[in-house]
Amino acid sequence: MSLDPLQALQAANRAPPRPADAARTLLIVGATGPLGSEIVRRLSGTHRFARTRVLAAEPMRDGLRGVESVQVPAGAPLRDWPPAAADVAVVAFDPPRLRNGRERALWAPDPSQLGELAAWLRRCGVRTLAVVQPHDQGRLPEALKHGLADAGEHALAALDFECVLLLRSARRPAGAPRLAALHRLAAWMLSVARFMVPATERPVRAARVAELLDVALALAPPGVHVAAPEMVWAAAQGDAHAVAARWLLGRAGGDPVPARDAWKAV
Repeated sequence: MSLDPLQALQAANRAPPRPADAARTLLIVGATGPLGSEIVRRLSGTHRFARTRVLAAEPMRDGLRGVESVQVPAGAPLRDWPPAAADVAVVAFDPPRLRNGRERALWAPDPSQLGELAAWLRRCGVRTLAVVQPHDQGRLPEALKHGLADAGEHALAALDFECVLLLRSARRPAGAPRLAALHRLAAWMLSVARFMVPATERPVRAARVAELLDVALALAPPGVHVAAPEMVWAAAQGDAHAVAARWLLGRAGGDPVPARDAWKAV
């Protein structure tokens, strides 16, 4: 069969097919701290979205290629915010690093605002919502690891999103405030408990959480999907794609990695 040179030239100049996400807009809320920065870097670098937007509380110069800031009236109630058009939204709860001037200009959400924030995102046209919800390592009750933990999460699940992803990622406990001598002694005696936190309940690197989030956004079917801390930890130890496929699609090959050194000291 002879090949027509004209057809070959036309095929060479034809643009390759773009993924379904490539025509959509991504909005990142809470692009601060190590986690938020990794999420921006990872998701904006995949070129799966036409635009990537981040919420800012102050005017700022857009310095990252393909990422634009959207200023919101931070002092006003969320219900009064004007909509910012988006199709997919990611909410990360990671406080800004005060030494980073750029992060001081970004808007960082508070976990108590999740319900109101989800309602505003729905008004923006968001159909897929992903929330990285950190918790203190070893403190989340077993019954809440795989389900909705509070009124805010129940509120967002009740909204008309096509897909909701909740990733529960453990964080290190905050530094203890200055206490009196007896209280410090009691805190020191009780600190042995921190050595009894299973490996699957410990924090993982922000880059691995962002990787799991990226894969989950590509694979997730409609519905509400909750990744327990053990699932996030397992994805950080090996193949995030296999773990996400096991979590979201029920495919084999994504079973959690055994916690061989689960009870060793941190």
